[in-house]
Amino acid sequence: MSLVANATSTLASLSRLHRGIYTKPAAVKPDQLLELYDIEACPFCRLVRETLTELDLDAMIYPCPKGGTRFRPKVVAAGGKAQFPYLVDPNTGAAMYESADIVAYLFDTYAKRPLPLAQKLRGFDTAASAIASLYRAGAGAKVRTSSPPARPLELYSIETSPFARRVREVLCELELPYHVRNCGRTQVKESMPPGLRDRLGIQIAPETPNRQALLARAGRLQVPYLIDPNTNTELFESNAIIRYLETTYAQPAVAAA
Repeated sequence: MSLVANATSTLASLSRLHRGIYTKPAAVKPDQLLELYDIEACPFCRLVRETLTELDLDAMIYPCPKGGTRFRPKVVAAGGKAQFPYLVDPNTGAAMYESADIVAYLFDTYAKRPLPLAQKLRGFDTAASAIASLYRAGAGAKVRTSSPPARPLELYSIETSPFARRVREVLCELELPYHVRNCGRTQVKESMPPGLRDRLGIQIAPETPNRQALLARAGRLQVPYLIDPNTNTELFESNAIIRYLETTYAQPAVAAA
């Protein structure tokens, strides 16, 4: 099963070409975490998450899968409708729907540079993101029963990593809030698999704070990396992380009488 999931997730990543992999950090970093109400499988949400990686901006992710009850009502109460993505910026008081508006806001407020051409071609970009969602056949779209964590989890992630995507899908389905620590690459050699880099003796000096923190904390540059402060658990490898989330938080669905 994991082989098929990895294959389709890789196809989804390939369909996005270079988006959500590399970063050119924003000129200004927010003092408080941005808040994104998000559905992992949503093509519009993906456009915002890609931009967060590309600008090296962290966010608190509040998963809002279809049928979810933990965070969807908050969006309706705040904005008047269950539409996603929905961004809240506690630094400026801004709150907004619409992926194109959110992306433009992030570039204007934090990047302090014009929108790249890819983001200006909204119709093409949205269609390509929708194709990426099709490869995953609804993974990360619908709610599953789970126990809520007392404290949000943390995930070192790259938006277009096929392995990080699979973890984020489960986090979304289980409605587990998490601080996403984006780890976009700045060097071409960072695209090499960690095991291959080790065998070839290639050393990398990470250039962004999250990548530096990950290397210092875990001893290697590899995503996804999950931190659960509720159980003092930290681990690499998407399959291991998914097993942990399923064992720790997922609950059997209750059959209808």
